[in-house]
Amino acid sequence: MKNKLLRMADQISGGPTKKPVDIASQKDASRRFEDVISGEFDALALQTDGPAPMGKRVLMPQADSPKLHKLLAQSGLGSRLEMEALIAQGKITVNDAPAHVGQRVQAGDHVKLAGKPVKLRFAPPPLRVIAYHKPVGEVVTTDDPQNRPTVFRKLPRLWQGKWQSVGRLDLNTEGLLLLTSSGELANQLMHPRFGLEREYAVRVLGALSNEEKQKLLDGVNLDDGLAKFGSIQDGGGEGANCWYRVTISEGRNREVRRMLESLGHAVSRLIRIRYGAMVLPKGLKRGAWMELDAADINALVQAVGGAGPRGSAPSTPALIGADSLRRVRKTTANQRKRHAGPPGSVRNKPGNGR
Repeated sequence: MKNKLLRMADQISGGPTKKPVDIASQKDASRRFEDVISGEFDALALQTDGPAPMGKRVLMPQADSPKLHKLLAQSGLGSRLEMEALIAQGKITVNDAPAHVGQRVQAGDHVKLAGKPVKLRFAPPPLRVIAYHKPVGEVVTTDDPQNRPTVFRKLPRLWQGKWQSVGRLDLNTEGLLLLTSSGELANQLMHPRFGLEREYAVRVLGALSNEEKQKLLDGVNLDDGLAKFGSIQDGGGEGANCWYRVTISEGRNREVRRMLESLGHAVSRLIRIRYGAMVLPKGLKRGAWMELDAADINALVQAVGGAGPRGSAPSTPALIGADSLRRVRKTTANQRKRHAGPPGSVRNKPGNGR
């Protein structure tokens, strides 16, 4: 019976349970670069690709949907038993409908006691971040006029809120893409004042001369201003195709490609292997995602100064800074109706996104 349950969990998540993603050091980034250009990621994807059932990939709700009688008691209206009695007597309504014992409520619900509004204090929803291995051929948008495949079609559904991408990768660029439930954290991770490095493995046609490397480090003029690499390292290659490991601290549209093309070198492949301290997880095949754990999220928050959305306060002492990024998102009545009932899924597991 236990083995059967494990197989069912694997089918839902798209693969066996894996350990949470670790925030890697620069040394780990070097190993990831070698793995990428050697084709290890591609070989792993080919070995593991195969038919898999489309299961519901929903991140389970946490403390953002508490029971009504518990919130009423926390508001100082009486004990939990007394609140259950009032609910059973029909004296409490939620969104102008009679409440029932054991009912769960969310931020945005209108609760009334004997016709008078009651203000409830909700715990902010948890901050969530996932790492996604974007393949070539997908666009980073929720609505594409050309109806091309988007990365959001493969992501797990959030119980509350929606995913915000940390920057974008164009159609022909692959690699690490971070997505978070906090739009403010996404904006902070992208903001130029924090200068978070993006590291790429780039394959170009023709080797770069020393003069061209220096010019890329000093800066080249593009249509939208001066652009330059933070570092350039040789990565090997065969024949006319040469691999390079480059870093950049901006996220302008197709910036790496345009810089190299300005010197007459066409880019045949571009893979993002690191964003800030977050490295593309080894073994995370293309089209798969993995949810980051508390330590990884805390490291990302610290990278942007530990500042979160305004007006929020931490609720878990173990996460300094990360919980301050949690905030309540209001949902409409139609959304609550559509998402009614607990979803069946497993947290902190990779999904194959197919």
